[in-house]
Amino acid sequence: FCTLNTPKVDMEKLLGGQIGLEDFIFAHTKGRRKDVQVLKSEEALGLTITDNGAGYAFIKRIREGSVIARIPLIGVGDMIEAIDGRSLVGARHFEVARLLQELPRGHTFALRLTEPRRAFDMIGPRSGGGRGGPPQVGSGRGTLRLRSRGPATVQEQPSAFEERAVAKVDDLLESYMGIRDSELAATMVELGRDARDPDALAEALDSQLGDFAFPDEFVFDVWGAIGDAKVGRC
Repeated sequence: FCTLNTPKVDMEKLLGGQIGLEDFIFAHTKGRRKDVQVLKSEEALGLTITDNGAGYAFIKRIREGSVIARIPLIGVGDMIEAIDGRSLVGARHFEVARLLQELPRGHTFALRLTEPRRAFDMIGPRSGGGRGGPPQVGSGRGTLRLRSRGPATVQEQPSAFEERAVAKVDDLLESYMGIRDSELAATMVELGRDARDPDALAEALDSQLGDFAFPDEFVFDVWGAIGDAKVGRC
């Protein structure tokens, strides 16, 4: 995988479908493969998952004190290669999240992970010396969005409404799925921002994310969260 503007294993900077016009790209290579047995002792595993849009899903964040946090062998930046022998190469992050959410409580499952090489972990940020101060990397407002179909486009950074809405929907996803997923939340906000009512939102979600089979009460809550964000309610 690649990260933007940092050589460290920072999943907040994972290169996916968007590249700032002034970004630097750092490539990370595969390290050791790990096979881990995980007991799903709680409904929520404490994982946030992301992907790079090229068929690889990664562990983005591990919640402190969670089921996964108690397994030292699992770390942020690990690529999720398979669950119970089922290959996940080619899967999107929300597909992986759904599979984990559907595993019954009390079930022990096998995770096959590949960790990135840690060659850059000891590298710290450069000091602020030098003429003109540190470079302002990624300071432009334009963002290059890469698409699997159609040409790349330059878009503005997320608006205040989008940031509020994504945060609210992400909270609802954690309540419903037990796994936070800001990218899935952003997709849902994009689908629902122009929906005229909950039924229209449900149709939009079914057309793009039908595999989740979101219940009516969850869709209604998402509709309300997006509406609150539009009017600036926290």
